[in-house]
Amino acid sequence: MTKSLSFGNLSKRASIAIVFGIVVIVAALITILCLKSSGNKTAEATAIVSVEPAEVRDVNIYGEYVGRIRAQQFVEVRARVEGYLQKMLFKEGSFINKGQTLFIIDPTIYSAKVNKAAAQLNKAKAIAVKAKRDLDRIRPLYEANAASQLDLDNAVAAYEGATADVAVCQADLTQAQLTLGYTSVKSPISGYISQRSADIGTLVGPSAQSLLATVVKSDTVRVDFSMTALDYLKSKSRNVTIGEDDKKRDWESTVTITLADGKEYPFKGVVDFADPQVDPKTGTFSVRAEMPNPDHILLPGEFTKVKLLLDVRDSVVIVPQKALTVDKGGAFIYVVRPDSVVEKRFIETGPEVGNEILVERGLAGGEQIVTEGFHKLRHGIKVNPATADSSEK
Repeated sequence: MTKSLSFGNLSKRASIAIVFGIVVIVAALITILCLKSSGNKTAEATAIVSVEPAEVRDVNIYGEYVGRIRAQQFVEVRARVEGYLQKMLFKEGSFINKGQTLFIIDPTIYSAKVNKAAAQLNKAKAIAVKAKRDLDRIRPLYEANAASQLDLDNAVAAYEGATADVAVCQADLTQAQLTLGYTSVKSPISGYISQRSADIGTLVGPSAQSLLATVVKSDTVRVDFSMTALDYLKSKSRNVTIGEDDKKRDWESTVTITLADGKEYPFKGVVDFADPQVDPKTGTFSVRAEMPNPDHILLPGEFTKVKLLLDVRDSVVIVPQKALTVDKGGAFIYVVRPDSVVEKRFIETGPEVGNEILVERGLAGGEQIVTEGFHKLRHGIKVNPATADSSEK
């Protein structure tokens, strides 16, 4: 009987101890959760973030493309008459002037043709002089009824025929002289000349080797590059037509190129042409800019990096790209209000400018935006904002 009572008391005491233990554990968990929640709120309330004001300034918008340089003029010097090449009167690769004699083709046969044409002209002139004298003698006789109408008609016809022969022979002489002149091959433009394409003694001419050399004028060069149809649409949306000189604008579509050593070329070019149609194979259209090249640093045929001024925007809001976050809902930034409360602000963005981006709508200049530490933020919490200058200290 005594043993039975002792066993019952022990079971009752064990149950009470278990219940008490459970209560203690639950209380401890509740306390931990409360402390954690309080800690989170404290952390949120004391979160330190870097802020800076949204800047308002004038911005130049550029596009970058791959271009190719070509000479303003590229002229092939060809032999216009056939003959053996006798002389070369220039140094290959040197600068030559317009009208300078470059080659001499054997002129012997063409000089003979000039002499022959001159002799025929003299003969025709002599016949014309005699025909004129005959006409002058027949006309008074005809008026005095001492010569017939047939005699007068024959004299007039002979004179007119002789005069026509003079004109024909004069044309033949002029043609022969021109042909003789072609034996002295002159440069059509000023520029730098290539190496010769035919050796001395070679038979040259239209039916043989006609190309003798090429002359390149590169005081001014042209830069060719391609733009996409999307670039065109974007420029039209900003009321800018590539290749047209708009008097309403106070700026031009200037072009800057990069040299082979990575340095920027000191002179700027201006876009003077844009193809009115898109190439269906590439989806691009050709654009051309002219650029001064007084020191002949730019060589025709080389590729270069082209930087084209597409637009100039006045007094626009601009923010660092690192402050921008993009998700399914769009692009947003965190704005710190004057009461230090964070606001998640969706904005409409514009073109990128280096490490910054334009804001078309949704943000005013001077508003404080979070640039660092926004990964731990949510809309509506309080923060401890620190400017870039103070955070560096």
